[in-house]
Amino acid sequence: MQFKSVIFAAIAATFATAAHSAQSTGPVVLKAAYLFDSKTGQLTQGGTVVVDGDKIVSIGGTAPANAKVIDLGDATLLPGFIDAHTHLDGQFQKDFYKAFYEEMLRFPVEQAHTAALYAKRTLESGFTTVRNVGAGDFIDIGLRNAINNGVIVGPRMITAAHSIGSTGGHCDISPFPPELIKPVGPLEGVCNGPDECRAAVRLQMKWGADVIKICASGGVLSESDPVDVPQLTPAELDAIMSEAHAWKRKVAAHSHGDLAAKLAIEAGVDSIEHGSFLTEATLKLMKQKGVYLVPTRMAVWWIEREAATYPPVIQAKARAAAAAHGSMLKMAIKLGVPIAFGTDAGVYPHGMNAKEFALMVEQGMAPEAALLSGTREAAKLLGVDAEVGTLEAGKMADVVAVRGNVLKDIAVTEQPVFVMKHGAVIVEKK
Repeated sequence: MQFKSVIFAAIAATFATAAHSAQSTGPVVLKAAYLFDSKTGQLTQGGTVVVDGDKIVSIGGTAPANAKVIDLGDATLLPGFIDAHTHLDGQFQKDFYKAFYEEMLRFPVEQAHTAALYAKRTLESGFTTVRNVGAGDFIDIGLRNAINNGVIVGPRMITAAHSIGSTGGHCDISPFPPELIKPVGPLEGVCNGPDECRAAVRLQMKWGADVIKICASGGVLSESDPVDVPQLTPAELDAIMSEAHAWKRKVAAHSHGDLAAKLAIEAGVDSIEHGSFLTEATLKLMKQKGVYLVPTRMAVWWIEREAATYPPVIQAKARAAAAAHGSMLKMAIKLGVPIAFGTDAGVYPHGMNAKEFALMVEQGMAPEAALLSGTREAAKLLGVDAEVGTLEAGKMADVVAVRGNVLKDIAVTEQPVFVMKHGAVIVEKK
Protein backbone atom coordinates (compact mmCIF):
# COMPACT_ATOMS: atom_id res chain seq x y z
CA MET A 1 0.00 0.00 0.00
CA GLN A 2 2.92 2.37 0.69
CA PHE A 3 3.78 2.46 -3.00
CA LYS A 4 0.49 4.11 -3.92
CA SER A 5 2.36 7.33 -4.70
CA VAL A 6 3.52 5.92 -8.03
CA ILE A 7 -0.10 5.70 -9.16
CA PHE A 8 -0.22 9.46 -9.62
CA ALA A 9 1.90 9.04 -12.74
CA ALA A 10 -1.13 7.37 -14.31
CA ILE A 11 -3.19 10.56 -14.11
CA ALA A 12 -0.58 12.79 -15.75
CA ALA A 13 -2.53 12.94 -19.02
CA THR A 14 -5.59 14.31 -17.22
CA PHE A 15 -3.86 17.31 -15.70
CA ALA A 16 -0.67 17.83 -17.74
CA THR A 17 -2.32 20.34 -20.08
CA ALA A 18 -3.64 22.43 -17.18
CA ALA A 19 -0.27 22.33 -15.43
CA HIS A 20 1.56 23.38 -18.59
CA SER A 21 -0.82 26.19 -19.52
CA ALA A 22 -0.60 27.68 -16.02
CA GLN A 23 3.14 28.40 -16.30
CA SER A 24 4.09 32.09 -16.26
CA THR A 25 6.05 33.63 -19.16
CA GLY A 26 7.95 36.85 -18.46
CA PRO A 27 7.38 39.56 -15.83
CA VAL A 28 3.82 40.19 -14.62
CA VAL A 29 2.48 43.26 -12.82
CA LEU A 30 -0.62 42.79 -10.67
CA LYS A 31 -2.63 45.90 -9.87
CA ALA A 32 -5.69 46.42 -7.67
CA ALA A 33 -7.42 49.11 -5.65
CA TYR A 34 -6.14 47.68 -2.35
CA LEU A 35 -3.37 45.49 -0.96
CA PHE A 36 -3.50 43.66 2.35
CA ASP A 37 -0.12 43.91 4.06
CA SER A 38 0.13 40.76 6.17
CA LYS A 39 3.32 41.99 7.81
CA THR A 40 1.36 44.71 9.61
CA GLY A 41 -2.26 43.66 9.16
CA GLN A 42 -3.08 46.93 7.39
CA LEU A 43 -4.84 47.62 4.10
CA THR A 44 -3.10 50.00 1.72
CA GLN A 45 -4.54 51.91 -1.21
CA GLY A 46 -3.40 51.19 -4.76
CA GLY A 47 -1.74 47.78 -4.55
CA THR A 48 0.90 46.69 -7.04
CA VAL A 49 2.85 43.41 -7.04
CA VAL A 50 5.61 42.81 -9.58
CA VAL A 51 6.32 39.14 -10.33
CA ASP A 52 9.07 37.56 -12.40
CA GLY A 53 9.17 33.78 -12.74
CA ASP A 54 8.02 32.19 -9.49
CA LYS A 55 9.10 35.07 -7.21
CA ILE A 56 7.85 38.48 -6.18
CA VAL A 57 10.28 41.15 -7.43
CA SER A 58 8.78 44.14 -5.67
CA ILE A 59 5.73 45.63 -4.00
CA GLY A 60 5.09 48.84 -5.89
CA GLY A 61 7.94 50.27 -7.91
CA THR A 62 8.38 50.60 -11.66
CA ALA A 63 7.02 47.89 -13.91
CA PRO A 64 9.52 46.25 -16.29
CA ALA A 65 9.12 47.49 -19.87
CA ASN A 66 8.17 44.04 -21.17
CA ALA A 67 5.81 43.16 -18.30
CA LYS A 68 2.28 41.89 -18.74
CA VAL A 69 -0.08 44.04 -16.67
CA ILE A 70 -3.10 42.43 -15.01
CA ASP A 71 -5.33 45.20 -13.65
CA LEU A 72 -7.90 43.67 -11.30
CA GLY A 73 -9.65 46.96 -10.62
CA ASP A 74 -11.77 47.25 -7.46
CA ALA A 75 -10.16 44.32 -5.67
CA THR A 76 -7.78 43.50 -2.82
CA LEU A 77 -4.46 41.73 -3.38
CA LEU A 78 -3.44 39.31 -0.60
CA PRO A 79 -0.89 36.57 -0.02
CA GLY A 80 -2.05 33.12 -1.09
CA PHE A 81 -4.21 31.63 1.65
CA ILE A 82 -2.87 28.82 3.86
CA ASP A 83 -5.03 26.07 5.39
CA ALA A 84 -3.14 24.35 8.21
CA HIS A 85 -5.62 21.47 8.62
CA THR A 86 -6.80 19.56 5.56
CA HIS A 87 -7.53 15.99 4.47
CA LEU A 88 -7.35 16.02 0.67
CA ASP A 89 -7.70 12.25 0.35
CA GLY A 90 -11.42 12.14 1.17
CA GLN A 91 -14.64 14.10 1.48
CA PHE A 92 -17.94 14.19 3.39
CA GLN A 93 -20.77 11.97 2.19
CA LYS A 94 -24.35 11.93 3.42
CA ASP A 95 -24.31 8.17 4.12
CA PHE A 96 -21.73 7.73 6.92
CA TYR A 97 -21.39 3.94 6.73
CA LYS A 98 -21.44 3.81 2.96
CA ALA A 99 -18.56 6.28 2.90
CA PHE A 100 -16.44 4.05 5.13
CA TYR A 101 -17.21 0.91 3.21
CA GLU A 102 -16.45 2.58 -0.12
CA GLU A 103 -13.16 3.90 1.25
CA MET A 104 -12.07 0.36 2.12
CA LEU A 105 -13.12 -1.04 -1.27
CA ARG A 106 -12.03 1.69 -3.70
CA PHE A 107 -9.12 0.98 -6.03
CA PRO A 108 -5.99 3.06 -5.34
CA VAL A 109 -6.08 4.71 -8.76
CA GLU A 110 -9.62 5.95 -8.05
CA GLN A 111 -8.47 7.47 -4.77
CA ALA A 112 -5.60 9.11 -6.63
CA HIS A 113 -7.98 10.72 -9.12
CA THR A 114 -10.34 12.06 -6.44
CA ALA A 115 -7.45 13.39 -4.32
CA ALA A 116 -6.10 15.21 -7.39
CA LEU A 117 -9.54 16.71 -8.01
CA TYR A 118 -9.82 17.92 -4.41
CA ALA A 119 -6.33 19.44 -4.58
CA LYS A 120 -7.26 21.37 -7.73
CA ARG A 121 -10.47 22.67 -6.14
CA THR A 122 -8.53 23.79 -3.08
CA LEU A 123 -5.99 25.74 -5.12
CA GLU A 124 -8.69 27.35 -7.26
CA SER A 125 -10.39 28.56 -4.07
CA GLY A 126 -7.28 30.59 -3.20
CA PHE A 127 -5.34 28.19 -0.98
CA THR A 128 -1.83 27.99 -2.36
CA THR A 129 -0.41 26.10 0.65
CA VAL A 130 -1.99 23.44 2.86
CA ARG A 131 -0.89 21.21 5.72
CA ASN A 132 -2.49 17.79 5.21
CA VAL A 133 -2.73 16.27 8.67
CA GLY A 134 -3.43 12.62 8.06
CA ALA A 135 -4.23 10.36 5.13
CA GLY A 136 -4.37 6.61 4.58
CA ASP A 137 -1.99 4.56 2.49
CA PHE A 138 0.49 7.43 2.07
CA ILE A 139 -1.82 8.90 -0.54
CA ASP A 140 -0.98 12.45 0.60
CA ILE A 141 2.72 11.78 0.00
CA GLY A 142 1.95 10.71 -3.57
CA LEU A 143 -0.30 13.73 -4.06
CA ARG A 144 2.39 16.11 -2.79
CA ASN A 145 5.02 14.53 -5.04
CA ALA A 146 2.76 14.70 -8.10
CA ILE A 147 2.10 18.41 -7.46
CA ASN A 148 5.79 19.16 -6.88
CA ASN A 149 6.72 17.35 -10.11
CA GLY A 150 4.17 19.28 -12.17
CA VAL A 151 2.09 16.19 -12.94
CA ILE A 152 -1.07 17.76 -11.49
CA VAL A 153 -2.20 21.20 -10.34
CA GLY A 154 -2.63 21.73 -6.61
CA PRO A 155 -1.44 23.69 -3.59
CA ARG A 156 1.93 23.28 -1.99
CA MET A 157 1.50 20.50 0.56
CA ILE A 158 3.02 19.93 3.99
CA THR A 159 2.08 16.31 4.67
CA ALA A 160 1.77 14.04 7.71
CA ALA A 161 1.14 10.60 6.14
CA HIS A 162 -0.76 8.54 8.78
CA SER A 163 -1.98 10.21 11.95
CA ILE A 164 -0.51 8.63 15.08
CA GLY A 165 -2.59 7.38 18.01
CA SER A 166 -3.50 4.45 20.22
CA THR A 167 -5.46 1.29 19.51
CA GLY A 168 -9.18 2.04 19.50
CA GLY A 169 -8.59 5.78 19.44
CA HIS A 170 -9.53 8.45 16.95
CA CYS A 171 -6.48 7.75 14.75
CA ASP A 172 -7.26 4.01 14.52
CA ILE A 173 -9.49 2.59 11.80
CA SER A 174 -13.18 2.02 12.48
CA PRO A 175 -14.09 -1.13 14.49
CA PHE A 176 -14.56 -3.42 11.50
CA PRO A 177 -14.75 -7.18 12.28
CA PRO A 178 -11.07 -8.22 12.66
CA GLU A 179 -11.60 -11.37 10.60
CA LEU A 180 -12.63 -9.16 7.65
CA ILE A 181 -10.36 -6.11 8.02
CA LYS A 182 -6.89 -6.70 9.41
CA PRO A 183 -6.09 -4.48 12.43
CA VAL A 184 -3.34 -1.94 11.75
CA GLY A 185 -0.11 -1.11 13.57
CA PRO A 186 2.78 1.40 13.74
CA LEU A 187 3.21 1.61 9.96
CA GLU A 188 -0.36 2.93 9.78
CA GLY A 189 0.18 5.13 12.85
CA VAL A 190 -1.43 2.94 15.54
CA CYS A 191 0.89 2.43 18.51
CA ASN A 192 0.87 1.40 22.17
CA GLY A 193 3.75 2.26 24.48
CA PRO A 194 6.70 4.63 23.92
CA ASP A 195 8.73 2.25 21.73
CA GLU A 196 5.87 1.59 19.29
CA CYS A 197 5.01 5.30 19.17
CA ARG A 198 8.62 6.18 18.41
CA ALA A 199 8.61 3.57 15.63
CA ALA A 200 5.35 4.98 14.24
CA VAL A 201 6.93 8.43 13.99
CA ARG A 202 10.01 7.05 12.28
CA LEU A 203 7.90 5.10 9.79
CA GLN A 204 5.91 8.16 8.76
CA MET A 205 9.11 10.14 8.29
CA LYS A 206 10.71 7.28 6.36
CA TRP A 207 7.90 7.41 3.81
CA GLY A 208 8.07 11.19 3.49
CA ALA A 209 6.11 12.93 6.27
CA ASP A 210 6.90 16.65 6.65
CA VAL A 211 4.95 16.98 9.91
CA ILE A 212 3.72 14.55 12.57
CA LYS A 213 0.02 14.49 13.46
CA ILE A 214 -1.17 12.81 16.65
CA CYS A 215 -4.55 12.11 18.20
CA ALA A 216 -4.08 13.26 21.78
CA SER A 217 -7.78 12.95 22.62
CA GLY A 218 -10.85 11.24 21.27
CA GLY A 219 -12.66 12.64 18.26
CA VAL A 220 -16.11 13.45 16.97
CA LEU A 221 -16.20 11.36 13.78
CA SER A 222 -15.15 8.08 15.40
CA GLU A 223 -17.57 5.71 17.07
CA SER A 224 -15.61 3.81 19.68
CA ASP A 225 -14.03 6.58 21.79
CA PRO A 226 -15.22 9.39 24.07
CA VAL A 227 -14.53 12.77 22.48
CA ASP A 228 -12.52 14.38 25.26
CA VAL A 229 -10.42 11.72 27.04
CA PRO A 230 -6.61 11.46 26.63
CA GLN A 231 -5.51 8.69 24.24
CA LEU A 232 -1.73 8.93 24.65
CA THR A 233 0.20 8.67 27.91
CA PRO A 234 2.85 11.21 28.94
CA ALA A 235 5.57 8.64 28.14
CA GLU A 236 4.09 8.04 24.67
CA LEU A 237 3.83 11.79 24.06
CA ASP A 238 7.44 12.32 25.15
CA ALA A 239 8.62 9.61 22.74
CA ILE A 240 6.70 11.15 19.84
CA MET A 241 7.84 14.71 20.51
CA SER A 242 11.49 13.85 21.05
CA GLU A 243 11.69 11.76 17.89
CA ALA A 244 9.83 14.24 15.67
CA HIS A 245 11.71 17.28 16.95
CA ALA A 246 15.06 15.51 16.60
CA TRP A 247 14.21 15.13 12.90
CA LYS A 248 13.13 18.80 12.81
CA ARG A 249 9.48 17.90 12.27
CA LYS A 250 6.73 19.81 14.05
CA VAL A 251 3.90 17.97 15.83
CA ALA A 252 0.20 18.81 15.50
CA ALA A 253 -2.13 17.37 18.13
CA HIS A 254 -5.79 16.67 17.45
CA SER A 255 -7.37 17.38 20.82
CA HIS A 256 -10.91 18.28 21.75
CA GLY A 257 -10.26 17.43 25.40
CA ASP A 258 -8.62 19.84 27.85
CA LEU A 259 -6.50 17.34 29.80
CA ALA A 260 -5.26 15.70 26.61
CA ALA A 261 -4.26 19.09 25.21
CA LYS A 262 -2.50 20.05 28.45
CA LEU A 263 -0.47 16.83 28.42
CA ALA A 264 0.51 17.44 24.79
CA ILE A 265 1.48 21.05 25.52
CA GLU A 266 3.65 19.99 28.46
CA ALA A 267 5.32 17.41 26.20
CA GLY A 268 6.24 20.14 23.68
CA VAL A 269 3.59 19.99 20.95
CA ASP A 270 3.58 22.77 18.34
CA SER A 271 -0.17 23.13 17.77
CA ILE A 272 -3.50 22.04 19.17
CA GLU A 273 -6.14 21.23 16.55
CA HIS A 274 -9.86 21.82 17.28
CA GLY A 275 -9.59 22.51 21.03
CA SER A 276 -13.33 22.35 21.74
CA PHE A 277 -13.16 21.91 25.52
CA LEU A 278 -10.00 23.90 26.32
CA THR A 279 -10.15 25.83 29.58
CA GLU A 280 -8.82 29.31 30.26
CA ALA A 281 -5.84 27.87 32.14
CA THR A 282 -4.84 25.67 29.19
CA LEU A 283 -5.27 28.52 26.72
CA LYS A 284 -3.04 30.71 28.89
CA LEU A 285 -0.45 27.92 28.93
CA MET A 286 -0.57 27.81 25.13
CA LYS A 287 0.02 31.54 24.93
CA GLN A 288 2.90 31.29 27.40
CA LYS A 289 4.60 28.52 25.41
CA GLY A 290 3.76 29.88 21.95
CA VAL A 291 1.63 26.86 21.04
CA TYR A 292 -0.75 27.59 18.17
CA LEU A 293 -4.48 26.92 18.23
CA VAL A 294 -5.88 25.68 14.90
CA PRO A 295 -9.59 25.97 15.71
CA THR A 296 -11.18 24.39 12.57
CA ARG A 297 -14.40 26.32 13.14
CA MET A 298 -15.55 25.26 9.69
CA ALA A 299 -15.68 21.59 10.71
CA VAL A 300 -17.74 22.43 13.80
CA TRP A 301 -20.16 24.47 11.68
CA TRP A 302 -20.53 21.76 9.03
CA ILE A 303 -20.90 18.77 11.38
CA GLU A 304 -23.50 20.58 13.48
CA ARG A 305 -25.38 21.46 10.28
CA GLU A 306 -25.25 17.87 9.00
CA ALA A 307 -25.60 16.17 12.40
CA ALA A 308 -28.70 14.21 11.38
CA THR A 309 -26.68 12.30 8.75
CA TYR A 310 -24.36 10.76 11.37
CA PRO A 311 -24.90 7.77 13.71
CA PRO A 312 -26.43 8.70 17.10
CA VAL A 313 -23.18 8.40 19.08
CA ILE A 314 -21.47 10.81 16.69
CA GLN A 315 -24.43 13.19 16.75
CA ALA A 316 -24.14 13.43 20.54
CA LYS A 317 -20.39 14.11 20.42
CA ALA A 318 -20.82 16.67 17.63
CA ARG A 319 -23.40 18.64 19.55
CA ALA A 320 -21.32 18.60 22.75
CA ALA A 321 -18.22 19.82 20.91
CA ALA A 322 -20.18 22.51 19.05
CA ALA A 323 -21.73 23.77 22.30
CA ALA A 324 -18.28 24.29 23.82
CA HIS A 325 -16.24 25.37 20.81
CA GLY A 326 -17.61 28.87 20.32
CA SER A 327 -16.94 30.08 23.86
CA MET A 328 -13.49 28.46 23.78
CA LEU A 329 -12.57 30.30 20.57
CA LYS A 330 -13.89 33.62 21.89
CA MET A 331 -11.75 33.16 25.00
CA ALA A 332 -8.67 32.26 22.94
CA ILE A 333 -9.11 35.41 20.83
CA LYS A 334 -9.55 37.57 23.94
CA LEU A 335 -6.45 36.07 25.61
CA GLY A 336 -4.27 36.52 22.53
CA VAL A 337 -3.46 32.85 21.97
CA PRO A 338 -1.58 32.41 18.66
CA ILE A 339 -4.13 31.23 16.10
CA ALA A 340 -3.46 29.66 12.71
CA PHE A 341 -6.17 29.14 10.11
CA GLY A 342 -7.28 25.54 9.62
CA THR A 343 -10.59 24.05 8.52
CA ASP A 344 -10.54 20.22 8.59
CA ALA A 345 -11.29 20.23 4.85
CA GLY A 346 -12.71 16.87 3.83
CA VAL A 347 -15.11 16.88 6.76
CA TYR A 348 -16.98 19.32 4.51
CA PRO A 349 -16.77 19.53 0.66
CA HIS A 350 -13.40 20.76 -0.61
CA GLY A 351 -13.24 24.27 -1.99
CA MET A 352 -15.27 25.93 0.79
CA ASN A 353 -12.21 26.54 2.98
CA ALA A 354 -12.40 30.34 2.98
CA LYS A 355 -15.71 30.37 4.89
CA GLU A 356 -13.52 29.85 7.96
CA PHE A 357 -12.56 33.54 7.79
CA ALA A 358 -16.16 34.69 8.29
CA LEU A 359 -16.81 32.07 10.95
CA MET A 360 -13.85 33.31 13.00
CA VAL A 361 -14.98 36.92 12.61
CA GLU A 362 -18.40 35.86 13.92
CA GLN A 363 -16.66 34.71 17.11
CA GLY A 364 -15.10 38.12 17.68
CA MET A 365 -11.89 38.02 15.66
CA ALA A 366 -11.10 41.24 13.78
CA PRO A 367 -11.14 40.76 9.98
CA GLU A 368 -7.46 41.68 9.70
CA ALA A 369 -6.57 39.17 12.44
CA ALA A 370 -8.54 36.46 10.65
CA LEU A 371 -6.62 37.20 7.44
CA LEU A 372 -3.32 37.11 9.32
CA SER A 373 -4.24 33.70 10.74
CA GLY A 374 -4.60 32.38 7.17
CA THR A 375 -1.41 33.99 5.85
CA ARG A 376 1.43 35.14 8.11
CA GLU A 377 0.54 33.10 11.19
CA ALA A 378 -0.21 29.86 9.33
CA ALA A 379 3.10 30.24 7.47
CA LYS A 380 4.93 30.58 10.80
CA LEU A 381 3.27 27.46 12.18
CA LEU A 382 4.13 25.46 9.07
CA GLY A 383 7.72 26.71 9.13
CA VAL A 384 7.47 28.20 5.62
CA ASP A 385 7.30 31.90 6.55
CA ALA A 386 10.64 32.60 4.81
CA GLU A 387 8.92 31.72 1.52
CA VAL A 388 5.21 32.52 1.81
CA GLY A 389 2.63 34.20 4.06
CA THR A 390 3.40 37.82 3.18
CA LEU A 391 3.73 39.79 -0.04
CA GLU A 392 7.43 40.70 -0.04
CA ALA A 393 10.23 40.87 -2.57
CA GLY A 394 12.06 37.54 -2.81
CA LYS A 395 9.15 35.43 -1.60
CA MET A 396 7.18 32.98 -3.72
CA ALA A 397 4.64 34.62 -6.01
CA ASP A 398 1.56 33.19 -4.28
CA VAL A 399 -1.11 35.87 -4.68
CA VAL A 400 -4.90 35.98 -4.31
CA ALA A 401 -7.29 38.79 -5.22
CA VAL A 402 -10.86 39.24 -3.98
CA ARG A 403 -13.49 41.79 -4.96
CA GLY A 404 -13.63 45.15 -3.20
CA ASN A 405 -12.24 46.02 0.23
CA VAL A 406 -11.73 42.72 2.03
CA LEU A 407 -11.86 44.32 5.50
CA LYS A 408 -15.37 45.63 4.84
CA ASP A 409 -16.70 42.22 3.76
CA ILE A 410 -14.59 39.23 4.79
CA ALA A 411 -16.94 36.88 2.93
CA VAL A 412 -15.45 38.00 -0.40
CA THR A 413 -12.57 35.62 0.38
CA GLU A 414 -14.95 32.80 -0.55
CA GLN A 415 -15.01 33.86 -4.22
CA PRO A 416 -11.49 34.85 -5.33
CA VAL A 417 -11.25 36.56 -8.71
CA PHE A 418 -7.55 35.82 -9.14
CA VAL A 419 -5.23 33.08 -7.91
CA MET A 420 -1.51 32.79 -8.63
CA LYS A 421 0.74 30.04 -7.31
CA HIS A 422 4.52 30.28 -7.74
CA GLY A 423 4.03 32.83 -10.52
CA ALA A 424 1.56 30.68 -12.50
CA VAL A 425 -1.93 32.10 -13.01
CA ILE A 426 -4.48 29.53 -11.84
CA VAL A 427 -7.68 31.64 -11.78
CA GLU A 428 -8.38 34.94 -13.55
CA LYS A 429 -11.99 36.11 -13.62
CA LYS A 430 -13.03 39.17 -15.55
